[in-house]
Amino acid sequence: MPMVSVRMDDALYHQLRLCAYRADLSLSRFLRPAIERAVSADGKATITVMDELLGIQIQTFALLSALAREQSPDVCRKGFEEARKLLAERGLLEESAA
Repeated sequence: MPMVSVRMDDALYHQLRLCAYRADLSLSRFLRPAIERAVSADGKATITVMDELLGIQIQTFALLSALAREQSPDVCRKGFEEARKLLAERGLLEESAA
């Protein structure tokens, strides 16, 4: 079984050790379910620490794109094309959508 090494500050490490101890589990056994929940069956990440910021970004994007559509449909189209290109370069679009 592969082994993973993770760096963390001392305070977090001691908190995790204490939680594992209280649950009568080794640290590895205590952490394994959290790690397994972080990846879905298709191998994509299921959680992100940036969900709130992402939500704000999506709302901002929706407002800006609505304004751009009203002011200049061409600007909106160009913006969407550029966004799709950048997302595809980062592997953030499904192959059928790219």
